[in-house]
Amino acid sequence: MVKKSSVSILCFLIISFSAIYVSAQDQTCDESDGIFKPNSSYDKNRRLVLSTVASNVTAHDGYFNGSTGLGPNRVYVMGMCAPGAEPDACSSCIINASGNLLQVCLNQTNAFSWFGEETLCLVRYSNRPFSGLLVLEPYHEFFNYMDIETNVRKGFDSVWDGFMARTITRASSSVRNNPSTSLSSYSSKYYAKDVSPVPVYGNIWVLMHCTPDVSSQDCKICLESSVDYYKRRYPGKRGVIILRPSCFFRWEWYNFSGVFDSSTNATSPPPSVILTNIPKKDTRFSGVIIAVTVCIFFLIIMSAIGIAISKRRKQKQEIELPTESVRFDLKTIEAATSNFSERNKLGQGGFGEVYKGMLMNGTEIAVKRLSKTSGQGEVEFKNEVVVVAKLQHINLVRLLGFSLHGEEKLLVYEFVHNKSLDYFLFDHEKRIQLDWTVRCNIIGGITRGILYLHQDSRLKIIHRDLKAGNILLDTNMNPKIADFGMARIFRMDQTVANTSRVVGTFGYMPPEYVTHGQFSTKSDVYSFGVLVLEIISGKKNSSFYQMNGLVNNLVTYVWKLWENKSLPELIDPLIRERCKIDDVIRYIHIGLLCVQENPEDRPTMSTIHQMLTTSSMTLPIPLPPGFFFRDGPRSSSFAQRLMPGPSTTVSFPCSIDDASITSVCPR
Repeated sequence: MVKKSSVSILCFLIISFSAIYVSAQDQTCDESDGIFKPNSSYDKNRRLVLSTVASNVTAHDGYFNGSTGLGPNRVYVMGMCAPGAEPDACSSCIINASGNLLQVCLNQTNAFSWFGEETLCLVRYSNRPFSGLLVLEPYHEFFNYMDIETNVRKGFDSVWDGFMARTITRASSSVRNNPSTSLSSYSSKYYAKDVSPVPVYGNIWVLMHCTPDVSSQDCKICLESSVDYYKRRYPGKRGVIILRPSCFFRWEWYNFSGVFDSSTNATSPPPSVILTNIPKKDTRFSGVIIAVTVCIFFLIIMSAIGIAISKRRKQKQEIELPTESVRFDLKTIEAATSNFSERNKLGQGGFGEVYKGMLMNGTEIAVKRLSKTSGQGEVEFKNEVVVVAKLQHINLVRLLGFSLHGEEKLLVYEFVHNKSLDYFLFDHEKRIQLDWTVRCNIIGGITRGILYLHQDSRLKIIHRDLKAGNILLDTNMNPKIADFGMARIFRMDQTVANTSRVVGTFGYMPPEYVTHGQFSTKSDVYSFGVLVLEIISGKKNSSFYQMNGLVNNLVTYVWKLWENKSLPELIDPLIRERCKIDDVIRYIHIGLLCVQENPEDRPTMSTIHQMLTTSSMTLPIPLPPGFFFRDGPRSSSFAQRLMPGPSTTVSFPCSIDDASITSVCPR
């Protein structure tokens, strides 16, 4: 026990001392664009983006720029390593540079750090976009106190000037100067290193590097500014380092470590060389470095073991989720949504709240946040991840991933810009945007999406909650079916299932489902039929109320129009004058076939697709729809119980017939 304590204390002291030593490297913190409050949304986004920049740089072959967050809390970041850096060395350099920015720049909204001796790297962040912009300030310089001897200055200056001009030309060229790089896909443009002999005295060693986002001309301007600055401020000094946001410039009398090949004929630096603010290597630190490495390695191993044990314990409690989905870290989602800011809230439903967000790579997302008070939300969450992760279709909303962290259960979807169908369809002013061509396209897209779910996907899926609010519209008004929280997966040879828990939305649920808990692909067909009638009429199914002891909804209203041979009355007046009446009546006919009371009488989605696309196909005569109550067999009191008026999502136990209950689980 004493030995373990001693080792821990030693590791702590060594690491603390090491951190002080490393932090002597330079960071430039800029307050010109303001400061932020600690633990603010900007600060959290900054920490997140700096924690991920190393992995992004190595994943993008040595250079990455991106952003995270929205509005004033958005943080832009750039990371890069010099060509030739090994991925591990590059990652380590970026991590150290990022960590030191967090330590030194406590509340500045802009900062950059050129870091490393063996491996050179840059990390930069800002509250404003800077990619492609030449930025010369703020800058930082280090210089060698030693002067060049007077007797060699004349020859030296002429050689130095010509050498720097040639190197600037090479560095600012877009041509690859160093093709043999470990980060193979990373373009090494705007990078040059060279050695030039000086008569009598020795060699000049120089390194120039610009960020790849600027133009060739801007790179040249940046490097020339640094060279001119040295000539004005430090003429005759034996070396200088000038750091700018857009470029790096260093020259020395000696081969500085890690930059030039070991085979290069290097002259050792004079023992009196001292650079201000640049920590020099010392043999006394060798033992420290070795000890730090051993301690860090030990801590990493112990942490990995602890994490593995923790994960195993949690696996028994967590929902089993498919590998097809991407798992997002909660911090990533919080940064993308500005910590679930109210101004990013898109809406709220039975599942919970939906927020707009933006990932670091610029991808817009919609984040569905499970309500913490939802007693059944975990089941729906598992269902939606399992189901949607396996689906890929243009008319289905794409699930990008999920996040599980304690009570936080999040689904990350592609962002669909035009909201849902009901947002347009049931608003008199917005409905003007839905002419007959657009409505035909929406009906066709929904048809293809359901057909894919029922027949063409690798799973047979019953959606069970098709309604106008679950049909999203993209920028071109193409429909995308959403919200698979109620969906069930069938075996390919399975046709029907029963449940004691009826879920869905009144007005869209077929009678066999409400009365017996029985559902099948024909349940979705019924809901689709209601949708078709709503799209044509511009009216909600629930907007018709009880009259004379009978339940009246859109479906029953359409049936009465059918019996009276007055179907044109159903057509939305906004499109009636600009459409072919016969074409619209055919769609109404198909809608009535979908809402027939007996599931066996309803067509399949493949047949519906044929009916919609083949005008010569003869349509059968529809039978009365479900929930169309005549005098006699069914009481109006039962009808009232089933149709409460407004369309609401419900879940309640119901009576089931003698058939056995089939437990339908995802496979």
